[in-house]
Amino acid sequence: MPFRALGLDPKILQAVQDAGYTEPTPIQSGVIPKILEGQDLIGIAQTGTGKTAAFTLPILTKLVPIIGDGSRRGTRALVLAPTRELAVQIEENVRAYARHLPLRVATVFGGVGERPQIDALRAGVHIIIACPGRLLDLMNRRCGDFSGLKFLVLDEADRMLDMGFLPAIRQVVKSVPQQRQTLLFSATLSKEIESLTHEFQRAPKLVQIGRRSNPAETVTQLVYEVPKHLKPALLAHLLRDTSLNMVLVFSRMKHGADRIARRLEQEGIRTDTLHSNRSQNQRLRALKDFKSGAVRVLVATDIAARGIDVDGISHVVNYDFPMHAEDYVHRIGRTGRAQAVGDAISFVTPEDQDELRALERFIGRGIIRKKAEGFNYAQAAQPSDADSGKRKPSNGFRGQARSQKPIHPGMKVPQPSNQSRTQKTQGGRFRPR
Repeated sequence: MPFRALGLDPKILQAVQDAGYTEPTPIQSGVIPKILEGQDLIGIAQTGTGKTAAFTLPILTKLVPIIGDGSRRGTRALVLAPTRELAVQIEENVRAYARHLPLRVATVFGGVGERPQIDALRAGVHIIIACPGRLLDLMNRRCGDFSGLKFLVLDEADRMLDMGFLPAIRQVVKSVPQQRQTLLFSATLSKEIESLTHEFQRAPKLVQIGRRSNPAETVTQLVYEVPKHLKPALLAHLLRDTSLNMVLVFSRMKHGADRIARRLEQEGIRTDTLHSNRSQNQRLRALKDFKSGAVRVLVATDIAARGIDVDGISHVVNYDFPMHAEDYVHRIGRTGRAQAVGDAISFVTPEDQDELRALERFIGRGIIRKKAEGFNYAQAAQPSDADSGKRKPSNGFRGQARSQKPIHPGMKVPQPSNQSRTQKTQGGRFRPR
């Protein structure tokens, strides 16, 4: 089904065409007609499936008459997002899809001066993309006019709940008109999300694409088993391959991210960092340089797992293995987006084996083990090779080089091709949040 069959305004279709999109993704095909019909909606889909366009395109279509009349009758659409990075990404997409419209849009989030945001809200904007905390603060100071609000979007609602934003969200929702269209997007339909839909929506339609535990099929997943002290050297070794041309590296700790970046810079690899100790301007500049190719590697903590929407990321590297299986799915969803292909590489130390087995049960498949060609796994620890996360010590891999076994009877496990790989998928225990 082409975009023109979905009922979008011609000016929006022209912007979609300008962006190079030809056919909608499944989540877009599923939700756009329902939003245009005026229904409340729950959209469940994994990262990288085009959720932003799924709600932005129909909202813009329904706002075209208002945007075009030049009036300043207050905000008509409010999008709540969990992180500053995601808010900025949504704003960029909104501006791209509204490029043929005189749209007024503003972002509202903490970490930057509030005066420009106050001025924008008081001047009047059609769409606000905001993080709940700063928005509630400005609303309590009577900034902005929400009396004519028609659309409320809760984007990545599960993440906002995880971050403790529910009280602020409730206060925001109480301050906007009840007669509105409410759209909620999440990667999972948990009991908490279902409760939220009953509280904020009226007879919402559900559109669910895939399962939360399924990473995108376009992402090739690999595990490199490596002693903890060799992770810095292994990362530098892998990055000598120029096919790793736009790489997002995940570190567990902020100081670990800085240490990884310093090591890579010493190797002559242009690198920047993204974590909460950096100012908003530094974070935005890091993202801009990463997008433009000015830096090849971006080292981030999990704050970026949902906030980065960058086309063309070739590889995601889990330098520190995630503590929770769902975080793994979000991390590797930064590559292989919108049907593109990508690789997800995870460094697994002896201490990470339980989490690895739990992850494989969670996603219902084994992950291929791989050895880095030409890398010396017998190197001794160097003083500069401290790991970025502190975990309990271990003397070696448990059960290394076992034969491949499926997790469940009849389950197919990927077989290696011209490479020596092993798999272990038995046992382990997933740590709940």
